[in-house]
Amino acid sequence: MEIKKSPKANLENFSKLFMLIGLTLALFLTFVAIEKKTYERQYGDMGDAVMNGDLEEEPPITERIEPEIPKTPPPTPEKIEIVEDEKEVEETVIETTETDESEAVEVEDIEEVEEIEDVIEDVPFTIIEDVPVFPGCKGNKAALKKCFNQKMQKHFSKKFDSDLPNDLGLSPGKKRIIMLFKIDKTGNIVDIRAKAPHPRLQKEAIRIIKLLPKMTPGRQRGKPVGVKYTLPMRIEVE
Repeated sequence: MEIKKSPKANLENFSKLFMLIGLTLALFLTFVAIEKKTYERQYGDMGDAVMNGDLEEEPPITERIEPEIPKTPPPTPEKIEIVEDEKEVEETVIETTETDESEAVEVEDIEEVEEIEDVIEDVPFTIIEDVPVFPGCKGNKAALKKCFNQKMQKHFSKKFDSDLPNDLGLSPGKKRIIMLFKIDKTGNIVDIRAKAPHPRLQKEAIRIIKLLPKMTPGRQRGKPVGVKYTLPMRIEVE
């Protein structure tokens, strides 16, 4: 048997009605939302506020509290015993060191110390205070020095064997001979040496120096001293 629906129970017949009711409700809500008035929010007068200003805050003052150190009582001293001093102190009598006129004073023997004289070593001819005096020279220090050099050159030229260099087969030209000696404190010629390009020339130079006369010794600080002298000479070999 077929079941038949009641025309009242069929909801499709009310669909248009429901759609109209919903549309009407939506339009009403839209109208109410449009007509509703809104007001701007107002704030109270806050005055001139500086937002960017630095906030100055005073740091709180803190006080350092030192911890209390417990005071320890001083140590109890040991028992002190008083001992009577029974020993007698002998007084020391200091005798005076002053002597009376009647007392004899002993004086130790005084040893005499010999003064050691300053030993002046040999002095070069160029810096000697008083140059040695060649026999025949006179004048002041400068004149005596110049005369000494001239006498030495003249003595060498007069005594030297001029034929000797040519006999030795030396190459032509000028040759140098250096003579070194010392005039001691007594004026004698000692410590003679010579440098030459040939041994025979060296011996000849030594021979010439040995022929020098005795001289008046040079003086340094007023005392006679040994004086070193150097005599350079040139010879011509043909």
